[in-house]
Amino acid sequence: MPTADYGLNLYGYTFGHTAAEALRAAAAMGFRRVELMMFPGHLWPPEMGAADRRALAGVLAETGIAVTSVNQPNIDINLAAAAPEARELSLTLVQRMIETAGEFGGRYVILGPGKINPLMPMPKGERLGHFHRALDRLLPIARGHGVQVLVENMPFTFLPDAAGLMDAVEAYGSDELGVIYDVANGFFIGEALAPALARIGDRLRLVHASDTGRKVYRHDPVGRGEMDFAAIGETLAAAGWAEQPVLEIIGLSDNLDAEMLESAAALDAAGWARFAAAGEERNVA
Repeated sequence: MPTADYGLNLYGYTFGHTAAEALRAAAAMGFRRVELMMFPGHLWPPEMGAADRRALAGVLAETGIAVTSVNQPNIDINLAAAAPEARELSLTLVQRMIETAGEFGGRYVILGPGKINPLMPMPKGERLGHFHRALDRLLPIARGHGVQVLVENMPFTFLPDAAGLMDAVEAYGSDELGVIYDVANGFFIGEALAPALARIGDRLRLVHASDTGRKVYRHDPVGRGEMDFAAIGETLAAAGWAEQPVLEIIGLSDNLDAEMLESAAALDAAGWARFAAAGEERNVA
């Protein structure tokens, strides 16, 4: 079992497990908080009737696991799509994420700002307009469900770095909007962590942890890539971060449970247990 209390994103379990099976696996490993992944065949609200929802709530109660956030692989969602029909579908899917988070006690929903054609990118004002109009619709829904929307730095979006992301967030002007920073995403694009954290400031709510190199984009077990997690931990601590990190591991083998535990142990060895302990104290309080 993990010696420190990290959150566990269920990304790596979306193909081979239902959400209930993944929750039981997380509980067996000793994880107590999860980030649910909304994905067809795993956890897909349009497929779930009242009995399915009660069953999932029962598994959460049975395992004692709490939901930190709801996310999804984000490939289908594009809030900055050129086609209005695509934007509408994306908004509907995010609304389902918000409703799911609210129903199962999650605090946050994870959002990407949108993707554009790299060969002929949509003008900046137009794509920002699509993103901001999406927030106009989504933030009141999130408020009604007791959920906060967090925007994430993602290499494949039109706002991949902290500076651009924060410019867009601040231009929108709502204190309700938070940020989740993914250290692997930042490392992959060559972003320096200290100025990124300084730019995000007190909007930072969650940190995703996984490992990658810079030539191939990955979310590997911690210690299998090129990232220096001891140095990253020192930078997070210097910035005042004191919350539970969330492991977002896709995995390299069929033994995903072992890779999750390996990653938790590697974070412990790199000094990250202090964040997990501080975050758990806040959750208990």
